[in-house]
Formats: sequence, structure tokens, C-alpha cells
Amino acid sequence: MNAKTPQPPVQTDDEALFSTDLISPEIAAILPESYTIRPMRKSDYSRGFLDCLRVLTTVGDISEAAWNERYEWMNTQGKGGYYLLVIDDGARVVGTGALIVERKFIHNLGLVGHIEDIAVAKDQQGKKLGLKIIQALDFIAEKVGCYKSILDCSEANEGFYVKCGFKRAGLEMAHYYEQPKKSIL
Repeated sequence: MNAKTPQPPVQTDDEALFSTDLISPEIAAILPESYTIRPMRKSDYSRGFLDCLRVLTTVGDISEAAWNERYEWMNTQGKGGYYLLVIDDGARVVGTGALIVERKFIHNLGLVGHIEDIAVAKDQQGKKLGLKIIQALDFIAEKVGCYKSILDCSEANEGFYVKCGFKRAGLEMAHYYEQPKKSIL
């Protein structure tokens, strides 16, 4: 009898950006019926991911080829540093958020999670999906070993983030550049 050699899992074009083991079961359980919270997939380009982000800020005209290139970078060179998740209503992406993990020298080579780009489709607001995204990203930050997570937000949204359990932790300054240049990374 021949023993079969285990084969590695087949990589698909729609592989998740990170393991679903990092998704909070508690958050997943309290979503509205037919909604799922999951890692971003390459196919989210055609499921309205960028439209959802447009609720938050300027996105630009991103081709599918450019999307795929950025996704592949995050999934290879950026692996372990980028955790983008989505809430899907079964037909499209209706919410998204990102956790970017910064590797530090301080705190014994500690990790800091930066929670950013929380966006919920206009027709989905009021369902506390933004809160659930933040809680899910905070869960991921803790699971991957961050000693703290920082929520990057505008002053206008500060009250909402306080309700999410975050508190002001100093003063953050930003330098915005007039015209973003083509990335060299």
C-alpha cells in the first residue's frame, strides 16, 4: 500500500490576506444575519472594496492590475504587517478597516498596531459595523502580539473612538505632502 505524501494547499487567486484564525469569533457572531467579517481577498476589487473606502477619503482611479500588484506586495513582502479586513453583506463589501503592525526596538522589540481606514458604506451606517471593525482589528493586534494599538483618527471622529474604548494618548502631528509622488516601494 502506497502512503500518499501530503501536498501543500493549492494557492488560489482569491487567497485571504491573513489567516481567518485571527478573526474574533465574538464579533463574527454578533453581525447581522448574512454578514461576514473576514480578511480582505484579491477578489474584493470587484466586490466594492474601493467604493466602501470612498466614503472615508479620496481613493483615486485604481485599475485592477494596480490593485493586484498592491495586494501581492501586502501578501508577500508585507506579510505579517498588513491586516485588512472587510465586512461583507453577502453581495458586496460594506465595511473595512486596516491594522498595520509596526516593529519597534523599544519594549523588547515590541509591536504596535495602528488601526486605520475605518470605512462603512453610507447605506450601512448606524448598524455599529464601524465599532465591530475596530473591535475585530483590536483583537487581531492583541493576537499577533502588539503591546498596544493606536487608532489613527480625525478630531471630528474622536467621540466615536472614545465610545469604542480608546482614549487620547498624547498629541499626534502630521505632515501632508501636496502631491503624492509615485511610490518607490
